Amino acid sequence: MKYMLLMYADEKISQNFTQEERQAVRQDWFALGDELQSAGVLEATGGLSPTTDATSVRVRDGKTLTIDGPFAETHEQLGGFYILNCNDLDEAIAWATKIPTAKFGTIEVRPTWDSK
Repeated sequence: MKYMLLMYADEKISQNFTQEERQAVRQDWFALGDELQSAGVLEATGGLSPTTDATSVRVRDGKTLTIDGPFAETHEQLGGFYILNCNDLDEAIAWATKIPTAKFGTIEVRPTWDSK
């Protein structure tokens, strides 16, 4: 089954990392990527620009409204994702615990529709 792991965290936290903390987290990301590749579960991954770069689009009564900024103001922002091909939810959760963002944010795990 395919699962999308959505990574949420307060963008301000990582902006305040020291150079040493940035380097350590970078190494954690590379190690996770290598592990996911070796296990053969990685389908796709991607990171997102900060919410300050976001544009939200709504269509109401046939009219398009675009707004600078994210869809909703929240304490944690969507920063990226993984799509993994796992045997079950337990395996997906096990991978989610290894994502560096889980240490200071939240990882949402969801099966994709094509998995059902």
